[in-house]
Amino acid sequence: MSSTTSSGPSSGQTLREIGRDAVRARITEIALELFAERGFEQVTVEQIAAEAGMSARTFHRYFPAKEDVVIGDPARGGEFVRGVLAGRPQDEPVWDSLRLAFDALVTQAPPGAGDDERGKRSMRVLVSAASLRARSLEKHLLWARMLTPLVAARLPDDDAALRAEIIVQSALACFDVALTAWANAKDDTTTSELLDRSFATLRPQV
Repeated sequence: MSSTTSSGPSSGQTLREIGRDAVRARITEIALELFAERGFEQVTVEQIAAEAGMSARTFHRYFPAKEDVVIGDPARGGEFVRGVLAGRPQDEPVWDSLRLAFDALVTQAPPGAGDDERGKRSMRVLVSAASLRARSLEKHLLWARMLTPLVAARLPDDDAALRAEIIVQSALACFDVALTAWANAKDDTTTSELLDRSFATLRPQV
């Protein structure tokens, strides 16, 4: 699982789009190596571009800023979780539905397709710089706007919007804690296991 979760080429992609995704993946790989080795703040766009054999102007055709290399598409993960949540049974406890939706996100890559070490490195980079933490917060606020209406619709009317916001923000906090713990784990504990533990901690209160 990576903080920049992505899927393989879809059947609807053109060759041009597949090629563009391949270049983006290569830039991401190079950038993460540099960030991990030198520190995010010490690496410039020009240095990433030079390592990738392109100009800074070409880099910006793929990523508006170096933060976007780590963050990725801010909406994609939220849209995925929203889709899974919308499909969960309406009579299922909403906290369980959220846990399963986030678990689907971290396990969506087929076996063997993900690189755990790269994902852990990406997460460690993500929490290492203030600008990245700010962008991550913006991303999760976007996800909260996507998820809160679905949660509110499954709660009793009294203060449903307020309680839904609290529940969603708590779920996002559990998600963040689980991923950060996974990134720093010295054993082979999975993201799913850590996600289950994180959600279980708040389960009696939600």
